[in-house]
Amino acid sequence: MRGFDKTLSDAQTKLPGKQAAALAALLAHPTVRDAARAANVAEGTLWRYLADPAFAAHYQEARRQATEHLIARLTADSTKAAKVLIDVAEDEAAPASARVSAARAIIEQALKGAELRDLMARIDALEALRKGKPK
Repeated sequence: MRGFDKTLSDAQTKLPGKQAAALAALLAHPTVRDAARAANVAEGTLWRYLADPAFAAHYQEARRQATEHLIARLTADSTKAAKVLIDVAEDEAAPASARVSAARAIIEQALKGAELRDLMARIDALEALRKGKPK
């Protein structure tokens, strides 16, 4: 998360003090009300910040980067998670319900991966056609 922390810090330095605290609070709390309390600003003030295009742009960028870091972390851990599912699915001593759940998860994720790969290929082909370079 160091990269994200640096990005958040960079975004915060470009905002006035209360807005910087509000940005951090919005990223850390599930509701505007909770974020307002944490940032020590009125909820209405936080809503006004969110309506401000400059603040909203900083907030959206910080959320996008937080999501990218989360995806990178989950991707890195996905091999371990897949191994756990395979171990459970193959463990004949495990309860049948656990084995079925693991097997179902493996199949569902494999299908989603295949669908995503197919969609990406189609998008790439459409983008190439749009640029005049058929694939």
